Amino acid sequence: MDMWRINEMLRIFPFRFPFSAAQCDIAKVEENSCEFGSGHYFALCGLGGIISCGLTHTMVVPLDLVKCRMQVDPVKYKGVFNGFKVTLAEDGVKGLSKGWAPTFFGYSMQGLCKFGLYEVFKVMYSNTIGEEYSYLWRTSLYLAASASAEFFADIALSPMEAAKVRIQTMPGYADTLRQALPKMMKDEGMTAFYKGLVPLWMRQIPYTMMKFACFERTLELLYKYVVPKPRAECTKGEQLIVTFAAGYIAGVFCAIVSHPADTVVSKLNQEKGSTAIQVAKKLGFAGLWKGLMPRIVMIGTLTAAQWFIYDAVKVWLRMPRPPPPEMPESLKRKLKGDIA
Repeated sequence: MDMWRINEMLRIFPFRFPFSAAQCDIAKVEENSCEFGSGHYFALCGLGGIISCGLTHTMVVPLDLVKCRMQVDPVKYKGVFNGFKVTLAEDGVKGLSKGWAPTFFGYSMQGLCKFGLYEVFKVMYSNTIGEEYSYLWRTSLYLAASASAEFFADIALSPMEAAKVRIQTMPGYADTLRQALPKMMKDEGMTAFYKGLVPLWMRQIPYTMMKFACFERTLELLYKYVVPKPRAECTKGEQLIVTFAAGYIAGVFCAIVSHPADTVVSKLNQEKGSTAIQVAKKLGFAGLWKGLMPRIVMIGTLTAAQWFIYDAVKVWLRMPRPPPPEMPESLKRKLKGDIA
């Protein structure tokens, strides 16, 4: 069998053989499935966002439900364990899954825009300011790209988030997404779907800016000071472990930064006719931070899992995964010239 036929078989049936390429003498360099910065690349990034956000947010619906109920009715739901106990007593195990449908669809759409557009804006802004400034101002680049992406992601999320909160925190309002959407339209019109958009921006944009900027810089620092070898020498499994660790660290900061606005969003969608400012004043400083610990656990785990899944999808789809940023050679020469 000639080499052409062997290569064709490997292309059609891309299984891993239980022996090395050196042993079978048909070494094959794994190629990327798309070009970095291409439309195909951005589309696959969006797909990765759908998978990572849609799955992870749906997985933590029970904890999210209890967290929301603690925020809107702290007298009845005094803590995480009490919240689960009360919910199980009133609604049974099935009650813990309330709101899964708007969560899945809403956060899938948000993930598409969040991750896909982040990559678009990051490349676009980087090309605008040039290679050297992209390195020197990389934290600002991450912040700007993530904020821009989240602005559009929240427009996609808002209708489903509004339905989710009503299902989870308003007993008797609706049990399913099919019941909630027409009822919202009938009672409040289109306003119902975007009533919480501004506070959603207030919650999600700082959260996402922290999520991406903190992750990117933490990943860079882990490879520089913690991981004993360069990323290029790490296996894909080792790289994914580092990704998970950086994601969890970022998630803790995300939860703290975005929690007050998250509380306002939960309460706002429950109270008709109220504004974000009115809700914030009514809750007070202590009320704004109610449910922080379960949110830290939820968002820390959620963010770590999202980054892990997103990076795993990139590995699975053989997408380009640029290494942590390094100082451009042109900038190194300039710095050497300044020292000299």
